[in-house]
Amino acid sequence: MSGVSIGPVPRLLLRDQAATLIRAAIVSGELPPGAVVKDAELATRLGLSVAPVRTALARLADEGLIEAKPQSHTRVTPLDAGQVRDAAVVVRAMHELATREAAGRTTADDVAAMRTANARFAAAVAAGDLPAALAADDELHRVLLTRCGNGAVQATVDRFTPAVRRLERQRFAAAHGRESVALHDRLIAACAAGDVAGAVTTTTEIWTALLSELEDDDVE
Repeated sequence: MSGVSIGPVPRLLLRDQAATLIRAAIVSGELPPGAVVKDAELATRLGLSVAPVRTALARLADEGLIEAKPQSHTRVTPLDAGQVRDAAVVVRAMHELATREAAGRTTADDVAAMRTANARFAAAVAAGDLPAALAADDELHRVLLTRCGNGAVQATVDRFTPAVRRLERQRFAAAHGRESVALHDRLIAACAAGDVAGAVTTTTEIWTALLSELEDDDVE
């Protein structure tokens, strides 16, 4: 199974790259819930000075992935089922909006890209490669987010999806993945036919199924 590791980054947009890599490490579990993080140690691992790492941590705190207590500690935010469900509801609403705006305007290239992404998703699910499955799932839905063209929708999805993915990595089940493949096929078919109502309904089903999966158990 592939993973994400923290390592040196080129010195270009350092705070953005640091935030991207630290976020990925949190989502993947390399930096687990509750782990204490020290800016100097992260800076060393990333091959950066402390300043861009501090800026990155502040951004991740705003996203709810890091919590900092003055004169105490900075740590990865523990998983909270209620907060994750709240985030999932917001993400679902944004994807519904993106689909409503985009499904009637998808191009042949868009549909082909979604089919390719779903094929990768299905293969990753069959192989038990969760990181690849989630990456392919993001790629598929990003087609509609891009076609929608609403920057606020994209920014909101980017803001809240990592919290959902953290819990999804713990809860992901192969059966749910196989169901998602079929739902993706329905979504793609609706977009290919210009069936906006059908595409929105299927999008709601996709994210409602995920929400139900996340609600099965309490976070420990």
